[in-house]
Amino acid sequence: MKKTVKSMVDEAMAAITTYSVDEARDLHGREDVQFIDLRDVRELEREGVIPGAFHAPRGMLEFWVDPESPYHKPVFNQPGKRYVLFCAAGWRSALATKTMQDMGLADVGHIDGGFGAWKGAGAPVAEKAKKG
Repeated sequence: MKKTVKSMVDEAMAAITTYSVDEARDLHGREDVQFIDLRDVRELEREGVIPGAFHAPRGMLEFWVDPESPYHKPVFNQPGKRYVLFCAAGWRSALATKTMQDMGLADVGHIDGGFGAWKGAGAPVAEKAKKG
């Protein structure tokens, strides 16, 4: 039997840490915590961003996390950091959190309901900085 997206998300959710918006808000801004925004750049431009979050498009995450990849980003190689992932609604971030765990990062979780829940709760949001 093939896996569906729902079954894959459900499987990931059973194995990962999920933070409520209130829990994530308590972690926001701490030196030992890095928020990771998995959304597409168009979503950031349209909806805004969580201040201080690092943008890692979902399609590049594995390449940026792996220290042996030519695309590795140092933000993912910080001992003692807790990573809090989010997407728009929590499905991509659930899968990404499981993937990061599988890649050896132990202190990683995601926000229940994603950016939509964060924004809906009145948590801090900023406009995406314009390039140029």
